[in-house]
Amino acid sequence: MKLFLEVRKETIYDMIDPGVELQIIARGFEFTEGPVWHPRSHSLVFSDIPGDTMYQWSREMGLRVYRRPSNLANGNAYDLQGRLLTCEHATSRVVREEPDGTLTVLASHFQGMELNSPNDIVVCSDGKVYFTDPNFGRRPTRFGRPRPQQLPFQAVFLLEPETGHLQAVSTELEQPNGLCFSADERALFVSDSARGQIWRFDVLDDGRLAHGKVWASVRGEGPGVPDGMKLDSQGHLYCCGPGGIHVFDAQGECLGIIRMPEQTANLCWGDEELTSIYITASTSVYKLPVKVAGILRTPKSDDRS
Repeated sequence: MKLFLEVRKETIYDMIDPGVELQIIARGFEFTEGPVWHPRSHSLVFSDIPGDTMYQWSREMGLRVYRRPSNLANGNAYDLQGRLLTCEHATSRVVREEPDGTLTVLASHFQGMELNSPNDIVVCSDGKVYFTDPNFGRRPTRFGRPRPQQLPFQAVFLLEPETGHLQAVSTELEQPNGLCFSADERALFVSDSARGQIWRFDVLDDGRLAHGKVWASVRGEGPGVPDGMKLDSQGHLYCCGPGGIHVFDAQGECLGIIRMPEQTANLCWGDEELTSIYITASTSVYKLPVKVAGILRTPKSDDRS
């Protein structure tokens, strides 16, 4: 499939070859999300939220069902031990898959109230977990189970898995969604889908967030809102948004948009050299080779990867 690149600054050509092919690796889903690459097993896990199923794909084995039902799973991440962490819309939980396949609930309530609907999730190099908690999974749509919201806010949460301590480290965003760390983990970027923005926070030594401010606006033609994000090894930020994937330089200037044929929700780095982007976009999962490698922490192996 031919790649369509909307160029706003020619430096985007240093990252993406305009002649490269956009490949479809799997299709026929309802709405894909939460892609995560395991660098040891060279496999991709992703969610089909309305399909209530998680899938695993690799070049060697092709596509297989990974978990069904998934409780309308959305975002996924591996912890430092290679265990899969998953955000569930239907149950308002964050769960961890143990080596024997059982699920441990890491977070479900805050101050006695149910979480809204955990959405996206990242793991810091010291094991701390951050996740976003908008209310999308409580709305009467195919992405959730309609029910009253208990928390009076939408937040970014910090979870310490070893102790179970959970704290809301930002309630400033209207609908916090995708998130990613800077390379040195001194900053956390969070997309606000409702406002069309990417926010940047300083990460303090104790893990709390401070000095939150709008870092960039995500504007363009086509379906989609600011959603999943990833940073490459040169500090460029890739954010799913209207019309496809918006690419920003380290100062927050948009260099261009990777135009996608479907509404795009999330992405992750993959392959041996991390020079491919795996993209979840509505009914399909796509692969796009790039020139600049991504950033991915290497977890230890686990029995299910």
